[in-house]
Amino acid sequence: MPRKLSSLAPEWWDYTTLDDSLIRDAAALTVRDLEQLSRPGFKIVFYDTLEDFYLAEALEYISAWRQATADNPVGICGPIGPTEQLPLVARLVNELGVSLRDAHFWGMDEWYDAGTGCEVPVSHPLSFERADRELCFDRIAPGLAMPEENLHFPKAEVATYRRSWTSGVRCAVMQGGQGDIKHWAFNDPLRRTGAHVEAPPTPEEYRQLATRVVDLHPVTLMQNARTSGGGNVTMVPTRAITVGPVETWLAEKVSIWHAGTHDNPLGQRLTALMIAKGVQDAAVPMSLLGGHPNVQFNYFRGGVGTCAVEMH
Repeated sequence: MPRKLSSLAPEWWDYTTLDDSLIRDAAALTVRDLEQLSRPGFKIVFYDTLEDFYLAEALEYISAWRQATADNPVGICGPIGPTEQLPLVARLVNELGVSLRDAHFWGMDEWYDAGTGCEVPVSHPLSFERADRELCFDRIAPGLAMPEENLHFPKAEVATYRRSWTSGVRCAVMQGGQGDIKHWAFNDPLRRTGAHVEAPPTPEEYRQLATRVVDLHPVTLMQNARTSGGGNVTMVPTRAITVGPVETWLAEKVSIWHAGTHDNPLGQRLTALMIAKGVQDAAVPMSLLGGHPNVQFNYFRGGVGTCAVEMH
């Protein structure tokens, strides 16, 4: 039986093409149910306050960077969204005197300017590199700062960025948020075209994707306009450069942070259920992390919300 069309964007794959029974099961999950979805290789952690939540996220940076030595360089791959952890990272580095001489950082993604065929410049108001630098790296004391060559930001010419993942630097953790379309980084569902008209790519096919320039699902454009541009979707580029599953599987741990800001109550439940139950579907890219050996979902308890109907 053919998969149903998306109710969000019929020319795309996304979670609305799943079987309705899976959606209902996810919507019915209580917070207690979520807490019990942990299994070997998939851990769920709850935080009772936002202060604790973002401090724990920042401490993942410190824990990773403290492992770095000259003969064992270690890095972390980090998101823009959330960003609240970034100033905390800089403060912790400065207060604890953590030298970043042998530490590395990979940015997860960046906007792509179709007009120039390049990544957007750091002068662009939505530039992710700009946000990383202004919120974190520019705030670190010069004597502790990370060498410029150890900062790896995605570029439209992806070869250099891809090589940085196989250059002998160990990625201790890849952090991320979860978008409305159930992506990490900009690993969005694909268009419903070509070989994927009747079915999305298999999980195996999707996991072969490396860092690349991608077309963004309309829901992703709306989300970024909402969270970063005051709703002005006309300023949001329609393409981006994103770290791929290939690089994700090189990270020793994938740590996803659900503050309740970027995805909604259903989404926060759906991907956890799919990963816990081993249901992998490329229409829900986050579900493919069920094949990674070490994934942790971190929830702010006050942001999980409810899927009950409330009229506003």
